[in-house]
Amino acid sequence: MYKTSSFCRQGSCVEVMVTEAGVLVKEGKETGTPPMPLVFTHDEWRDFIKGVKAGEFDLPA
Repeated sequence: MYKTSSFCRQGSCVEVMVTEAGVLVKEGKETGTPPMPLVFTHDEWRDFIKGVKAGEFDLPA
């Protein structure tokens, strides 16, 4: 089952599902049959989360 952040504003969200094979990410409002997620390995996802926590993706002030 996909999860959506509690910080999500309606209509502008991504959804994430962690599976044994990897991490799936899709746009929350996407309703294709089936919605086409981006697929990341667990290592790629860990590196992405480290970058987020380190502020690498912060918007300029």
